This record gives sequence, C-alpha cells and structure tokens, in this order.
Amino acid sequence: MIHQCLEYLSQQTFQGFEIIIIDNSSSDGSIENLNKKWSTLMIKTEKLATNKGYAIANNIGARLANGKWLALLNVDAFPEPDWLEKLLSAAEENPEYTYFSSRQIQVNSPDLLDGAGDAYHVTGLAWRRYYNQLAHKYGHQAEEVFSVCPTAALYSREEFIKVGGFDEDYFSYFEDVDLGFRLRLSGEKCLYVPEAVVHHVGSASTGKRSDFSVYYGYRNMIWTFVKNMPAPLIWIFLPLHISAILFFAIYLTLRGQGKVIWKAIFDAMSGLPKMIKKRRMIQKNKKVKPSELLKVMSTGLFEPYREFVQRNKRQIV
Repeated sequence: MIHQCLEYLSQQTFQGFEIIIIDNSSSDGSIENLNKKWSTLMIKTEKLATNKGYAIANNIGARLANGKWLALLNVDAFPEPDWLEKLLSAAEENPEYTYFSSRQIQVNSPDLLDGAGDAYHVTGLAWRRYYNQLAHKYGHQAEEVFSVCPTAALYSREEFIKVGGFDEDYFSYFEDVDLGFRLRLSGEKCLYVPEAVVHHVGSASTGKRSDFSVYYGYRNMIWTFVKNMPAPLIWIFLPLHISAILFFAIYLTLRGQGKVIWKAIFDAMSGLPKMIKKRRMIQKNKKVKPSELLKVMSTGLFEPYREFVQRNKRQIV
C-alpha cells in the first residue's frame, strides 16, 4: 500500500515536509526505486536488517527527523489533501497542546468511523473513540482526548523525544496509549482535530483478532497500567484492572485463543520487575496531580462492557 499512501501525500496542500520511511525488513521489494518514482517528494528510507517492531521503527524515524513536528502515518492510512495543513494549523492555534489526533474513516466502510482519538479507562482498557460508529453523527467536535492513535497523528518532536518516544519493549500494540499516558504525566495535553481526516484500512499487517494482536495488546495493556497509573489511583483501580484481564482471558479462551492470552498474561507478569523499575522513573518525574489525570480518563463502570458488547455485535474487535 506504500505507493497509494505516497500518492495521497503528494497531494497535500502543505508541502514543506520530509518523508521518512522505516522498512521493518520487508522482502517484497516495496521500497525499491521510491525516490525515482516519487521524485517530487523528499523521501528518506531506512531499511532494518530484522523486524524490530512498530515502536522501535517509529523511534528511529523520530531521531532521523529534522522538523519541529512529527506526523506519524501508517502505510494503510490515506490522508485527505488538507490533512497535514489542518493538523499544523491546530498546533499553531492551540499552543497549550503538544500532540494531536486525526479523524479516521474506515476505507472499506466509509460511512463508519475508524476512530477519533484514544480513550483510556481506569481499568487499564483503551479504545479508539467512536470506533465503528456512524461518521455523519459522531466525532465532529474538536476536544481534548486522552491520547492519539498513531495511525495518523502529530507530535511535538521535542516532547516525543523528551519522554523517550515509544517503549521499545512493547514491539507493537498499546505503545500509543503508553506514550500518551507518559506525555500526560509530564504535563502535556492532546487535542482531537476533526478537520484532519484520513481513510484507514486497519490491521493491514497483523489482522483483526489475530494471535499476534491479542498477545501484544494484552501484555502491553498490563505493562501500561503498572508503569503509568499513579498512586493512589493504581491501588484504587487495581481490582478493576485484574477483573478486566480475567474477563477477557475467559472470553478469549472460549473463543479458542486461550493459549495466547494466558501466555500474554504470564509474560506480562514475568516482565513486571523491569516495568516497575521504569515506573519509578516515570512517577518521579510526573507533573500532574492524580485528580487532574482522572478528568481525561473514562471512569464509567460499565463503559468498557458497553464498548465490548457493541463491537461484538458488529463482529469487530
């Protein structure tokens, strides 16, 4: 999909940008001769010898970048012509915010939203706001959200680097929520920009409901809660966090993915000493009060259940 993505980037109304493509050891020849075919674009490519995962690849791209802003864009996300212009305008008009989320539309079901920023619940669960909801009804209001979906997002490069970028132990999945949480703890704020629109295929590399997404999603969800939830909130919400994990462990076991979900939980527990060490540093440097953090979290007790039921009815996870 890389040529389709570049075609959309070539049509951006704002053109003062460089494109950095990190190739996670692909073998299909997809990045060969990109500069020749797309000679009007400033493209840098970095091919990795092995697949180091989404988190490391994006961090490498951030270090190679020269601009003030990092616009992350997945290869299966196709931005409308004014996408980048709208994000940069929002950044200029709202200097109190340092990271910005796009409005995502499903490519295969253009009447449905793919997301409008990330929500984070006190149980440790997270989801894309308004996912699979009618696009003409939802997600039209600019507002503060917990964090961004990096499918199509804008970060201050300075703040991204300052908090360490994506956690490279994550490999893939939940790294966006974790980064958003750490930015929140450092005092930064996130704005959803409904005018900045992309059309997203979704799970083009890993597949929906795959063992890959289940393993990394749930392992990293546990790590994110342990690392970032400040005291006393971590002790207040820990029973809810454990309950949520057990609920989905049972559900996924009944769905035939018991082996992978229990491996995810076991590996998350095995990695706790390392995550607790990271937690000490994160919490030591936090600049916001737990009460302020709660204001941007989802707190409804049955909100995750309603989200789960709605998605399950539509056969989408």
